[in-house]
Amino acid sequence: MNDFSSQLMSDIKGAMKAKNTVVLTTLRALKTAITNAAIESGHKDNVASEADTLALVRKQIKQRQDSIEQFEKADRQELADNEKAEVAVLEKYLPAALGADEISAIVSAAVAETGATSRADMGKVMKIVQEKVAGQADGKTLSQEVMKHLS
Repeated sequence: MNDFSSQLMSDIKGAMKAKNTVVLTTLRALKTAITNAAIESGHKDNVASEADTLALVRKQIKQRQDSIEQFEKADRQELADNEKAEVAVLEKYLPAALGADEISAIVSAAVAETGATSRADMGKVMKIVQEKVAGQADGKTLSQEVMKHLS
């Protein structure tokens, strides 16, 4: 069991003791998603890698943000508020986000490394940038920054 898994289990136990249903349901859903992903990918002992786990946390947050948007359009603020609380719980499991200057420096280095000159080279640059960032920024932010550097 890796550090992330043991922290997650510890937090689930804490939420049970505190009778905090929002945290408990959110963490149980995350644990289930991680377990399912590990089984699907065939990882040994059904343990997902840390990079896979961070990607799953980001995916869970993205799903909830999409739900928030839909609930607010439907004027269901109580449901949107619940989703926002779940996002706050999940964000605690992400590494500290990089600042705009740090992202820009990483993208500049990746553009120089690949020799990219146009948007046709965006895929090569994005691959390197995503490896270097390792979950510290979302894909949308990264792609916007890469486009700025390649235009």
